[in-house]
Amino acid sequence: MTDVVLYHAAGCHLCERARAMLAELREELAFDLREVDISGDPELEKRYRELIPVVEIDGAQAFVYYVQPDAFRRKLAAQTRPA
Repeated sequence: MTDVVLYHAAGCHLCERARAMLAELREELAFDLREVDISGDPELEKRYRELIPVVEIDGAQAFVYYVQPDAFRRKLAAQTRPA
């Protein structure tokens, strides 16, 4: 199954919107979702603070700021095609 990671921080309204969109998409698509709070982790703060929310699909950065549903569907389909 495809691994999706949402990097977020407390108090981030864009992060809440991304979380809600991913929850909707999980109702129709099969993917594992892991949420990572960057707060308090210096390395993650440095890497993601100016970009959050950040969504990765199978380790590749797919979205920053907003999750576009149609683009997410396309990217997820591309990752789950058989080799």
